[in-house]
Amino acid sequence: MAHNSTSGSYRIGTHTVRRVGYGAMQLSGPGVFGPPRDRKAAVAVLREAIAQGVDHLDTSDIYGPHVTNQLIREALHPYRDGLVIATKVGAVRGPNGSWEPAFSPADLERAVHDNLRNLGLEVLDVVNFRAMFSAAGPVEGSIEAPLTALAELQQRGLIRHIGLSNVTPTQVAEGCKVAEIVCVQNHYNLAHRSDDALLDQLADTGTAYVPFYPLGGFTPLQSSALNDVAARLGATPMQVALAWLLHRSPNVLLIPGTSSITHLRENLASAELALSAEDMDTLNHLAERT
Repeated sequence: MAHNSTSGSYRIGTHTVRRVGYGAMQLSGPGVFGPPRDRKAAVAVLREAIAQGVDHLDTSDIYGPHVTNQLIREALHPYRDGLVIATKVGAVRGPNGSWEPAFSPADLERAVHDNLRNLGLEVLDVVNFRAMFSAAGPVEGSIEAPLTALAELQQRGLIRHIGLSNVTPTQVAEGCKVAEIVCVQNHYNLAHRSDDALLDQLADTGTAYVPFYPLGGFTPLQSSALNDVAARLGATPMQVALAWLLHRSPNVLLIPGTSSITHLRENLASAELALSAEDMDTLNHLAERT
């Protein structure tokens, strides 16, 4: 277990996982649609992630669709004890690769069974409901009905834990009234920090926060400042951005994705990157720079 052993751990429901995991979205084709250009390379990345100590995989049967889960099964089944696979439901892919909402009870049950079949599982560790009122980001709207449908599937023994994705604080509060929410997965990084208050609230309740797009939405000026810190530390900007997220709060669980073994190892090594108080101060102010 090389790089990932020093990242610390946090819990998702009854599971405890290392804080740096792996997001499998990039293993499918361009636009997260269709098969990968190099299937053997995709399988190799998954096996290397496990060899490096990763015990938290993030995926969805809408990646491909079906492609990424089938790759995970090919590469890793039968699964190592302690490996937590989190997936997402709430959307389907159109014939041109579009992302469309799929909220009905029938849609959600079909998605759960698709994930089970393609992953080769009898029960899903974590199912995140992705609120697709907008594909561009969180938009208000009631999630009570779809979460009630997922809670029923949980009672039937098909799901262990339920999480949320692409949601507002209001939707998180609503969701907690329907089911135990073990994690929230939203867009959050150094430059995109609208979830600051939500992240802190979740930390207070012991709920995992799983940020995605760790380098998405940066302005040139923000990227320049990040590059300066990375150069001073002898690290890559991605490593610094991931390290900042780990420093931000102990309930943050990372799922950086890549189709490259070299980048995978770099991402895992971010857990060992020490950020000084000066570095943190510089990075904390990036959101103010436009």
